[in-house]
Amino acid sequence: ADTSHQARSVSSRPYYSLPNSSHERRSVLAVAEPPRFHSQAKGKNVRLDAHSRKATRRNSFCNGVTFTNRPIHLYEKVRLKLVAVHHGWSGALRFGFTIHDPSQMSSEEIPKYACPDLVTRPGYWAKALPERFAVRDNILAFWVDRHGRVFYSINDEEPILFHCGIKVSGPLWALIDVYGITHEVQILDSMFAETMTTARLSTARLSTCLPQSNHDSANFNNNELENNQVVAKIANLNLSRVPGLGTDNHIIPCCPNRRQHAQGVPAFLDTDLRFHPTRGPDITFSQDRMVACTNWQESNRTLVFSDRPLHIGESLFVEVGHLGLPYYGALSFGITSCDPSTLRTNELPADPDFLLDRKEYWVVYRAFPVLNSGDILSFMVLPNGEVHHGVNGASRGMLMCVDTSQSLWVFFTIHGVINQLKILGTVQSSPVTVSPSGSPGGSQYDSDSDMAFSVNRSSSASESSLVTAPSSPLSPPISPVFSPPEPSSSKNGECTVCFDSEVDTVIYTCGHMCLCNTCGLKLKKQLNACCPICRRVIKDVIKIYRP
Repeated sequence: ADTSHQARSVSSRPYYSLPNSSHERRSVLAVAEPPRFHSQAKGKNVRLDAHSRKATRRNSFCNGVTFTNRPIHLYEKVRLKLVAVHHGWSGALRFGFTIHDPSQMSSEEIPKYACPDLVTRPGYWAKALPERFAVRDNILAFWVDRHGRVFYSINDEEPILFHCGIKVSGPLWALIDVYGITHEVQILDSMFAETMTTARLSTARLSTCLPQSNHDSANFNNNELENNQVVAKIANLNLSRVPGLGTDNHIIPCCPNRRQHAQGVPAFLDTDLRFHPTRGPDITFSQDRMVACTNWQESNRTLVFSDRPLHIGESLFVEVGHLGLPYYGALSFGITSCDPSTLRTNELPADPDFLLDRKEYWVVYRAFPVLNSGDILSFMVLPNGEVHHGVNGASRGMLMCVDTSQSLWVFFTIHGVINQLKILGTVQSSPVTVSPSGSPGGSQYDSDSDMAFSVNRSSSASESSLVTAPSSPLSPPISPVFSPPEPSSSKNGECTVCFDSEVDTVIYTCGHMCLCNTCGLKLKKQLNACCPICRRVIKDVIKIYRP
């Protein structure tokens, strides 16, 4: 054995040598200064604090490459706290190691991106942190072992095997690219990782969210967004020179523009419909209010509304984007007679079902199929009150039936895997021929969908107008056919069956409120009973109690 080597003090060991025990590793940390960011070798958008422990990217999404000021020991954990995360860009922190001494680098040598600019050069190894871990105040730790394997962990959870093939025969500096949604990171004091035994290595999770090998996707999206922001700023500058015309100069980087799927979208769309300024507090709009993004980790209250009613026969096209992660929940869609300008932000709940207790007309649908990022949804209200939808140009049939006698606004909630909703535009359709099944083209409505019902507390005149909606010629013959009731001065309208009692019952699932409770219970017991307004099958009747 090399006794002279063993007798060498810990502080004089090369950084790339392996401490022989846990006690010796703790001794290394006791004498070694905690790592800091290199004060000179950094991207042009990086700003360091006075102690070089905190790195902030001030502009753009890139030029955030940094290095540690000293080499990192084998098994020494580089611990980073994600201080600030700003959503809207694509991609997150990139990290890894390099054999090149940052002190020998000039500022011109440091490129915009760690990936692919640095990793395509010899002696650089880095990959991207999966976006699902890029959450504010998370602590990322990463280290390299004597076999050249890089592991990382989040908040001291189980390690994840991240990279292999690192050259450990010489000093290694940590490479950190403050990229994309990661805005500010802080280096914490080091710790040593335990040696990965064979048994533990077999249970170490391999990172399943590695970026694309050429890293082009995130860089392309971010460059496209940044270019659009420059164009918008120039437009704002030009508009600000027009007397009396105010502009909003606060460009909020929302979700990047993605390559639009042309499937199912007409060539020409009207773009006069946007999101209403009234929105849930966890929603961010693009400057033109055509794109709504969630704040992801705090995306609870995410209601958004159209800024005008949807016309009868008008199709609305929206594009969804999501994180690509296995989260529950996705998207809810609804129709309301409530003008969003009459609402306050603090009145908007996280669950749209709470809106059903309001006095206005509300209908909510939440049983959407699994959606992919870039899918295009369409919604259209037919003259008979049926609301139909499609996905990527394919009709999916009827969602609900609504009262078309009043102005109707569209609303959505964005949550779960969905983090973006973009209004593509609208088109006024030609009159739709409704098939006997009640759906265009014969598509059948799935009556087993789990849809929330709404309560329509409209006036008697409105209730009367609802009854004039045409019935399907194939409606079950055993269900009674009703004549329109005479106009009533009653507060809530007369029952459309007995024309005597006051309306106090809502039909599930269509949401129409046109019966008294006595007639509703009788009608429910009939075979194949259906709503006297829309001819939908009656699943249940619910009595409404008013104060």
